[in-house]
Amino acid sequence: MSIFTTPLIILFLFFVLISTIFIVRQQSAAIVERFGKFQSVRKPGIQVKIPLVDRIAGRLSLKVLQLDVVVETKTSDDVFVKLKVSVQYRVVESKVFDAFYKLDFPQDQITSYVFDLIRSQVPKMKLDDVFSKQDDIAVAVKQSLGDAMEEYGYFIVKALVTDIEPDAEVKRAMNRINAADREKTAAQYEGDAARILIVEKAKAEAESKRLQGQGIADQRREIAKGIEDSVGTLGSVGINSQEASALIVVTQHYDTLQSIGGETNSNLILLPNSPQAGSTMLNDMVAAFTASSKIGEAMQKENIKSAKSDAEEAKQEPPQFDDPPVDNFEGEDEVV
Repeated sequence: MSIFTTPLIILFLFFVLISTIFIVRQQSAAIVERFGKFQSVRKPGIQVKIPLVDRIAGRLSLKVLQLDVVVETKTSDDVFVKLKVSVQYRVVESKVFDAFYKLDFPQDQITSYVFDLIRSQVPKMKLDDVFSKQDDIAVAVKQSLGDAMEEYGYFIVKALVTDIEPDAEVKRAMNRINAADREKTAAQYEGDAARILIVEKAKAEAESKRLQGQGIADQRREIAKGIEDSVGTLGSVGINSQEASALIVVTQHYDTLQSIGGETNSNLILLPNSPQAGSTMLNDMVAAFTASSKIGEAMQKENIKSAKSDAEEAKQEPPQFDDPPVDNFEGEDEVV
């Protein structure tokens, strides 16, 4: 055997081994074809195929896959809106053959079904109904898409409407409506709170006035009882009821003045408050001002008379000089 034959045989055997053994990963399936014809579906693990005869035509994942489809459509109230539908699907393990050979691009098929269903359902709804019935839309998508894709070996796990995005102007208008509604609700609550506060305050004031009136009534009742006892006591010593009443009133009057005078830093001035007393006080003040004016005039006249008499006495008396008079013209006579 040639020295070059052994490495070639080893290389050939290694190639045959590599071509014979292959591995299928977990949650996946391998499709094996023999001379271009489907031969078998291989499950996870180490698998064997005939080199140069069998080949791996493809592999399919058995995991749950997700496809996001964005559909733009119009509602019944003429609002354009974009819906994002997330479709979760997987290959049925027993229908790997159908999933591999019947559909070339399953994602495109699913997208077409979602577009058809959304554009047939949403235009019948108003925008508010689209938001409130998004679960119904998702259920309809799952049911319709599941019936259609089951034939091709795909199972629709779930369909979710994950986003609803209307036009920007419509969104701002909806936000303003929501804000105005919340402000209205807040104003109603504030009004109710203010009303309750006013009612409770009025009840408290009414209760306070009722208790205050009851206290005044009790006070007057006790005062009347004390006066009755005082009149009875004074009557026992020979004072009749009228004199006793007058004495009690005068005593209360001076007690009040004494209590007022006992207060420090008091600026209270007591004035009569009856109309007759006010008129009398005004007349007394006018009379006092008139008398004061007359007294002032009399004093002024008396001062004037006294000044005149002093002046006359000064004119009648001769001038008195302590020194002899000086002849001012003496020098002039000598000059002549």
